[in-house]
Amino acid sequence: MIEATPLHPGGDPLQMARRISSFLGEAKSSLDLALYDVRLPGEPGDIVAAALREASGRGVKVRIAYNADHPERLTFPPPPKTKPEMLEAMPFPTCGIPGIPDLMHHKYVVRDGESVWTGSMNWTTDSWTLQENVVLVAECAPAIAAEFARNFHELWTARDVEASGHEDPRPLDVDGRKVRAWFTPGHGEELSHRIAKAIGKARERVRIASPVITAGPVLGTLAEVSAEHRVDLRGVVDRTQMDQVVYQWRTNGHSAWKVPILACVLANGDFKGKPSTQWTPETPHDFMHAKVTVADDTVFAGSFNLSRSGEMNAENVLEVHDAELADQLASFIDEVRERYEPMPVPDDATPTSGGHEPPAGRR
Repeated sequence: MIEATPLHPGGDPLQMARRISSFLGEAKSSLDLALYDVRLPGEPGDIVAAALREASGRGVKVRIAYNADHPERLTFPPPPKTKPEMLEAMPFPTCGIPGIPDLMHHKYVVRDGESVWTGSMNWTTDSWTLQENVVLVAECAPAIAAEFARNFHELWTARDVEASGHEDPRPLDVDGRKVRAWFTPGHGEELSHRIAKAIGKARERVRIASPVITAGPVLGTLAEVSAEHRVDLRGVVDRTQMDQVVYQWRTNGHSAWKVPILACVLANGDFKGKPSTQWTPETPHDFMHAKVTVADDTVFAGSFNLSRSGEMNAENVLEVHDAELADQLASFIDEVRERYEPMPVPDDATPTSGGHEPPAGRR
């Protein structure tokens, strides 16, 4: 069974800490954690740390892989400052996974080779209280857990982002639903094409939540679909981060071709943008952080931004064909969109309109 929990700003960090503690506390033999960002001061951190120590103390094999920062990395926002000395002080093995210039961006736990916790939510107070996120939990799903276990084995043994995500995504049957687990960077470009194909094939609705949208296959397909007004297309991004991306495209020259394509998407589609706080180490990290695409009754959800950098990071996505889950997450995206203003078209681009009327009910 796969359950999704959408998270909105204003969440209770103690409630989330207890929920994670409960998931960890059910472990009988093993806990493998791949976590991009772990910063939990105070009582929430104490609750999670206690659950890990207690599991280790009763004989559960606990391992944590985390993102190892590197000075050559140039990303926006910059990577977090997880304190490795705090993790390494725990009474079980930990290791930093370096990637130059890419990130170990997972947020998953594999429990007992049977259950998986994953999604877009980092293990930080800001992520639990200021951001939009989606948590996915696959309970009693050994087929899914086996896919994540293979990925963790790649990370743990090679200890290199580029050497991970190379196992082929196999079609799975989980409670009668078609599922695939995707991992990058090994299948990064293929995943972007897979999502773009699902968007292009959609006949009723497409919903997107992603901090940024920069992957070429996705941008191109969205431009075509939005210009032709084929489906009810709506989405939400992080406006502050997208504005920074457009600035980078204009200044580096290599990606300037994407600006008019994005302009076409924003002119013809219906995208909202969250005006998050400009990143600094001291400011609140209140990004629109959910990473979900719904195309008719197919869901893609996980840690993967629809971005070129996402293709090169260590990321994961669950592709699930499930009408009920798709309805739930499409409604979540619509709820997020209600809080924010339309995303503006880049002012120096000249988008081309498809010239068609949008479908009935389009806003």
